[in-house]
Amino acid sequence: MTHRIRNIGLAVGLALIAALLVSFYVSNYRKHVQRGEETVKVWVAARDIPAGTPGSDVVKGGMLRTEEIAKRNVAPGAIASPDQIEKLVAVDPVYAGEQVTTRRFGTEQEKGIRAQISGTERALAVPGDKHQLLAGILQAGDRVDVVGSWNVPESAQDHYSRTILRDILVLRAAANESDVAGKITSGPTGSSIQVVLAITDSQAQKLFWVMQNGEWSLRPTDEPADSPQTVEKDVTLLLDGLKSEQIQAIIAAAKAFYTNSGGNTNG
Repeated sequence: MTHRIRNIGLAVGLALIAALLVSFYVSNYRKHVQRGEETVKVWVAARDIPAGTPGSDVVKGGMLRTEEIAKRNVAPGAIASPDQIEKLVAVDPVYAGEQVTTRRFGTEQEKGIRAQISGTERALAVPGDKHQLLAGILQAGDRVDVVGSWNVPESAQDHYSRTILRDILVLRAAANESDVAGKITSGPTGSSIQVVLAITDSQAQKLFWVMQNGEWSLRPTDEPADSPQTVEKDVTLLLDGLKSEQIQAIIAAAKAFYTNSGGNTNG
């Protein structure tokens, strides 16, 4: 029995020694591989880089820093020099600590409509019929005014009209009724054609209001001089351009009409 126990103990001891030797070998091999693995310098975002940021701002604005990483961890398209993106623009956001790659940058054309708006400007899809949108007449890059008409107060039949927006940039024009500018969700009218305008956030409120509550149309411009802003209604249109004696004659005729019909002529 003593001989048998001794043999078992010896086998267990040898097994433990073998396990320790294997563990020691694997650990040393891993350290050796890590020491011998090649590292490279990569450029990463020092802070978040929003989509639409020019590459020149990224390079000169302190938005990049370098890190040393294992070569096998380099992201596809990682830039080797900031010069590679200096003349490009971020088409997708790059987050702080993320490797900067050419896949997140492109030309202004690749940026699309966003390349033409900045600050408080918005791209607004405006649906309507071919007459309102000047289908086949407008082209991207043209400028338009927006003319509107509505009732004041809304429940009355007293109509007013005026130019509510001036010199608005057309980002995308509707060529005809089959134009699929509908890649942008069409608006509340469900129209099949639309234009995309570059307007500020405050202008967007005015345009949306008249689209929902009145009649409107676009008017093309070509570096025009603007007339003084006015508000028009039935009386102003009737009397516009008349001489004082003509106006007095109209007033007299109106008073005579109301007198003969038994109406109140006061005021």
